[in-house]
Amino acid sequence: MKSITGALGFRIASPVASGLYWSSIWLAIGAVILSIMLTGSSVDETNLLPWVFGVHGFSSFAGGFVSARRAGRKGWYFGLANGLMYTLLILIISFLATDANWTITVPTLLLITSLTGAFGGMLGVNTGSNN
Repeated sequence: MKSITGALGFRIASPVASGLYWSSIWLAIGAVILSIMLTGSSVDETNLLPWVFGVHGFSSFAGGFVSARRAGRKGWYFGLANGLMYTLLILIISFLATDANWTITVPTLLLITSLTGAFGGMLGVNTGSNN
C-alpha cells in the first residue's frame, strides 16, 4: 500500500516548508477548537488572548518538531526558522485581512513562536530516522 505522499505524487523537499505546512494544519485545528469554545461556553473574546497565544505556540512547536525531524540536524536552528517564518506569515495575513496594529502582542507572539519552535526542533531532531 502506498503512502499518501506516494499516492499524490509530490513531497515537500524543504524541511521549513514542511514545518510551516504542519503548523498551518495545527493552527486550523486550534482555530476550530477556539471557535467551539467561544460559542459553547461563557468565554468572552476579550479573555481569549492567552488561548490564542497557546494555539500559536503549539502550532509553532509542532512545525519546529516536523521541520527538525525532516532535516535530521540542527534542531534548534530549523525550529527557530520555522517559528520566525510562521510569525512572519501570521503577521502578513493579519495585517492584510484585518489591518492589525503593531502593539505589544506582536513581539510577544514573536517570542513565543520562536522559543516554542526552537524547543520543538530540539525534540524533533532526536526522533528522526537519521540517528
